[in-house]
Amino acid sequence: MDKHAALFAFATLLPAGLIGIGALQGSYWIVAAVLVLTVVTSLLDRLLPEDRTHDDGATGTALSVLLALAHLALVPVVVWALAGDMISRLEKVGLFFAAGLYFGQVSNANAHELIHRPQRALHRLGMWVYISLLFGHHTSAHVLVHHRHVATRKDPNTSRKGEGFYRYVIRAWVGSFKGGYRAEKDRLARIGRPAWRNPYWIYLGGGAAFIALAYGLGGIKGMVLYVALASHAQMQLLLSDYVQHYGLMRKSRADGKPEPVAAHHSWNSPHWYSSAMMLNATRHSDHHARPARAYPALDLPDDAPMLPRPLPLMASIALVPPLWRRIMDPLADRWRNA
Repeated sequence: MDKHAALFAFATLLPAGLIGIGALQGSYWIVAAVLVLTVVTSLLDRLLPEDRTHDDGATGTALSVLLALAHLALVPVVVWALAGDMISRLEKVGLFFAAGLYFGQVSNANAHELIHRPQRALHRLGMWVYISLLFGHHTSAHVLVHHRHVATRKDPNTSRKGEGFYRYVIRAWVGSFKGGYRAEKDRLARIGRPAWRNPYWIYLGGGAAFIALAYGLGGIKGMVLYVALASHAQMQLLLSDYVQHYGLMRKSRADGKPEPVAAHHSWNSPHWYSSAMMLNATRHSDHHARPARAYPALDLPDDAPMLPRPLPLMASIALVPPLWRRIMDPLADRWRNA
């Protein structure tokens, strides 16, 4: 295993292990999980040199499969711990916070990787990770809507300059749900498949099954906590979309169609540790240029916009809209006018 593969594995599996042990044992394991996902990640981003290298021959498939299976095992364990009486109330707060961050940042990045894989089994594995977060529709909306209409007003997940996150999140969630459904309906009609083949039935049915599982693990309390945990994770996902496309819009050509997607239509980050933890989701421009390219092979184009701070930190700043606009609006204007 080369150093890059080892870093991907360490950065993604360490917090998963700490959360799993913390759910069973409580105590300092939960504190360690919170610190690794916040303070340690921030410090390592600051201390480690920026990294722009990539591995064209690597796929990272084994790690992606392992992470997806670990996620599907962690979800019921965390819900059981939150609904039960094995750990204290304060420990539950820490576990909820850490698990939501992990599911929304690492599990989301991994599911995103998997739904872009051409192999049906890998695509469906990523789909079930999203379903477990009650966000199954993202499987369709991301591929069929976001990648087609990114950086235009037709994409609900492209954040507009001056739009605060709290206004964006409602528009993005509802818009992507509806847009993904319409795209799947049109796709089925185009290939002559019946309406019952729409994967939205799987997304909704699978989500209901996970809610039922949470009820079985902890009654009404377990069900409520599970929905809250999934919502927490969804906010992390939507924060990533908000930050990575803020204010960068494609210009219209003479025929009224938008210009082709280019490197300057996504924000990126060269910070090594948080990029490894999020499976290079921070190399967003290259992902939009080559959606099927495996995460270890993603590159950082020289002409791509760079966030002034690591992606997780910028997501935190986005929660304070006046501060976010003060930092990002001048940068967005610079790229829009370039």
